[in-house]
Amino acid sequence: MESSPQESHLIPNPNAFTYHSPHPVYAMAISTSPSSFSSPRLALGSFIEDFSNRVDVVTFDDEALAFRSDPALSFEHPYPPTKLMFHPRPLPNQTGALLASSGEYLRLWQVNDASSASGPSIELRTVLNNSKSSEFCAPLTSFDWNDAEPRRIGTSSIDTTCTVWDVERGVVETQLIAHDKEVYDIAWGQAGVFASVSADGSVRIFDLRDKEHSTIVYESNNPDTPLLRLAWNKMDLSYMATLLMDSNRIVILDIRSPATPVAELQRHQASVNALAWAPHSSQHLCSAGDDGQALIWDLPMKPTMSQEDIDPRLAYTAGAEINQLQWSPAQPDWIGIAFANKVQVLRV
Repeated sequence: MESSPQESHLIPNPNAFTYHSPHPVYAMAISTSPSSFSSPRLALGSFIEDFSNRVDVVTFDDEALAFRSDPALSFEHPYPPTKLMFHPRPLPNQTGALLASSGEYLRLWQVNDASSASGPSIELRTVLNNSKSSEFCAPLTSFDWNDAEPRRIGTSSIDTTCTVWDVERGVVETQLIAHDKEVYDIAWGQAGVFASVSADGSVRIFDLRDKEHSTIVYESNNPDTPLLRLAWNKMDLSYMATLLMDSNRIVILDIRSPATPVAELQRHQASVNALAWAPHSSQHLCSAGDDGQALIWDLPMKPTMSQEDIDPRLAYTAGAEINQLQWSPAQPDWIGIAFANKVQVLRV
């Protein structure tokens, strides 16, 4: 990412490309490798207050700079998906990709592209239910696919638990009571280490080698204030970022110095809804919120990050509340944002 003046400025409109969905969009995933498909693909989950929802997989043609949709790559999804993710690595000897979704269950979908024998299509491969006593499962709030160990997916649930799945075998590897209240998000750090945030206002780290204990690295000043989202800096695992409910604050944590944030970013004018670290840089973070802004921050990563006021380096205004963003792992100069029934990819 090129350096820019300290003051924020609007990304020019030619760097934003829009897809108009027939539904309000919440969940969004960007394909993890350009080799998985001929062009980058986005999976978009509808947010309809009904049982019947949809997921559309659309292609962004980076030569024509336009989106293409295919009815064969659209499927029904029970309830609005709370999260979507593509398999973190390209699959050898396959012409498609695996897509995971969370709702009342964790589901795996096979996405076949046009070069497959049957042409473009999506088929349900697995439905994973972590309830041991019932066919019903407490709703899943989020999940994360383990980059270092892709057979593992960790899910978070409103029933206070986190579940680690071995998705290759379709079995639960472990299930932990992670918090005192609902767990809202989960993020992997290393192959056997994950963190989670909860309505109890805490960030906790778990090591699968010692399942009986967890480390609390942060608790919100007001214990009644839930933490909604968590992003672990994959380029520097010392740092995390988390969001508080109904707050414009982004809390930056250094897990080597628990309890006290190393920085708080407060330039949003309304509640922050989503955040993502850059896949290629340990210093860059993107956030988006109800003020309709997507802000990119260039953080001074040091053992003791300065608490001084930090301004975003770039700002983009969508004109509506942004409820989701993803930083493309394969094309690090692309960020996707979702608002109302629109999805935009921004070239940054």
